[in-house]
Amino acid sequence: MTHKARKRFGQNFLTDYSIIEEILGNIQVRPGEHWVEIGPGQGALTAPLLDHAIRLDIVELDRDLVSLLKKKFGDNERLTIHSADALSFDFQALAADGKPLRIIGNLPYNISTPLLFHLLESTSCIADMHFMLQKEVVDRICAEPGSKKYGRLSVMAHYYCAAEHLFDVPPESFDPAPQVTSSIIRLIPHNKPPVSVNSVEELNQVVVHAFSQRRKTIRNSLRNLLDEQQIAELGIDPTVRAETLSLEDFAALSRNLKKDTE
Repeated sequence: MTHKARKRFGQNFLTDYSIIEEILGNIQVRPGEHWVEIGPGQGALTAPLLDHAIRLDIVELDRDLVSLLKKKFGDNERLTIHSADALSFDFQALAADGKPLRIIGNLPYNISTPLLFHLLESTSCIADMHFMLQKEVVDRICAEPGSKKYGRLSVMAHYYCAAEHLFDVPPESFDPAPQVTSSIIRLIPHNKPPVSVNSVEELNQVVVHAFSQRRKTIRNSLRNLLDEQQIAELGIDPTVRAETLSLEDFAALSRNLKKDTE
C-alpha cells in the first residue's frame, strides 16, 4: 500500500536509510522507554523504534496514513495509534503513569513553530525531544543574542530547553523532495528554569512586544509595558533593539512590568 504525499498536510516522507540510521544513532533508544512519534508518515522511523522494545504512541492527522499504519503495525501491543491533530493533542495525558516521554518527529514545515510552542508548554513530562525541522527554524531556535535569526522562538525555547543542532538533512532524502534543507535538533527540558520569572505568561508578553517590530528600540516596543526609567534601572539600555537582549534581560523586564499592565 502506497500513499501520495499531500501538500496541504506539508508531507515530505523520509526515505534515506542512512539518515534514519544517523537519527537512531543520535537518539539512543533504550528498552522500556515511552516514546511519542509525531507525524510518523509511512512508518520509516516507527518500525526501527519498535525494534527496541519500547512503548510507542504515534500521533497522525491524515486518516489515510492512520489506516496504512494500522495495517503495518496494528498487531503490535506496544504501539498506540492516535488519529489526531498534534497542535491540539494532550501530550501530558500520555505521561499519566509518571514515566517521562521521549518525543520524536518529522514536523510539517507549515505548523512547526506553533507545534513547538504547544510542546514547550508540556516539558514538565518530557525527557527530551528530537525533531526534523526546516534548517531555518533550527537556526532560529539555536540563535544567540545579536543574531538576526534571534527572536521570540529563540528566547522561549531557551527558557524551556537546552537546544543542540545535530546535523543537516538534504532535500533528496525525502519524497517528495522539499525546496529547503532540513535539520535534526535535540531539545532537553531544563530541570529548573535558567532564569527567575513571576510567570511564563509575563515573560512571553514582554518577548512578543519586544520582537513585534524588530527595528524599534525596546524603549518604543515596550512602552505599553515598561517606561524608559524602569528599563534603565534594570541596567538595560532603552535604546537597544530586542535582538541584543539575553534571556536574563527579558526575565528581568518581565519581573518589573507596570502594575496596571493587563
